[in-house]
Amino acid sequence: MTPYPPIPQPAQTTTKLDLVRQNLRVVKQLHPTLSKTELMSLSDLTRALHLSVSQGEISYINGKWYVTHAGLLRVALRHRCCGIRTVLQEPQSDPIAGRWVFKATVYKSPRSRGFVGYGDADPSNVSSLVRGAELRIAETRAVNRALRKAYGIGLCSVEELGAFSSPPRSATIPSPSNGSHISNGSGNGQPRLRDQLCLLIRQYNLDSNLVKAYAADFCGTEALSGASRELVESFISHLSSAAKENRTALVCKLNSYAQPVEAQP
Repeated sequence: MTPYPPIPQPAQTTTKLDLVRQNLRVVKQLHPTLSKTELMSLSDLTRALHLSVSQGEISYINGKWYVTHAGLLRVALRHRCCGIRTVLQEPQSDPIAGRWVFKATVYKSPRSRGFVGYGDADPSNVSSLVRGAELRIAETRAVNRALRKAYGIGLCSVEELGAFSSPPRSATIPSPSNGSHISNGSGNGQPRLRDQLCLLIRQYNLDSNLVKAYAADFCGTEALSGASRELVESFISHLSSAAKENRTALVCKLNSYAQPVEAQP
C-alpha cells in the first residue's frame, strides 16, 4: 500500500463561500457565455467538493463539469486518505498493441478493505497528444475511478475522457540524445518499446540481460540501442510469439547467450 506524496495546498480560501465566489469569477472570465444553470451547478459542486477552478481541479468541457486528477487527489488529501495501491493487470494488457489495464485500490483508513477501480488505455481511446503514454494514462484512470468510488464522487474525471486526456508532465521530456530507439519516450505516437519489452520479460520471468543479448543478435547490432525501431518492434513481436508458443525452448535459446564462467584454478 503506497501513500501518495503530499500535494501543495491551494491559496487560502477560508470558507466555501469564498471559494464559490472565486470559482464563479474565474469561470466568468474563461467562459463568459455560461448560463445561470451552469453557474449554479458550479456553485453546488464547489460547496460539495471544495475544489478550485483556478487550480485546475474542476474543468468545463463541452457543456459539462468534470473533476480532474488533481482535484481527486485534493479530496483524498483532505480526508486523510491512508494510501493508494496500483497493480498492472498483465493478463488483460497487450504491450504489442499498446493496451494497458490497471487496478487501483484506495484505502481510506488503515483498517479499510479498500475501494477498487480499473482503468484501461490504448491508442484508440486516448488523445493523439498522449500517444505513447497509454500505460500512465491507464494507471491514472484506475486511480481516478477508485477515488471517485471511495469518496462518493459521481462526477466523471477529465482523464477518463479519451479525447481530452492531458499529457503527463513526463511525456514532454525530450528523448535521449544518443538516438536510442528503445527509450521511454515515443516520437511517432507508437507504444513505447521499453514498456513492451519490460512487460514481456516480467510476464514470462525472463532474464533481462539475456533478452538484451538475444535482441542485439537478432537485430544484427552490437547493442540493442543501435537497432532501428522497426527491428526492435520485429524482435518484440518474435519474443512474444516464442514465449507464448514454447517458453522452455525460448529459455534454452536465451541461455545460449550467457557468458561462460571461467573455471577457478
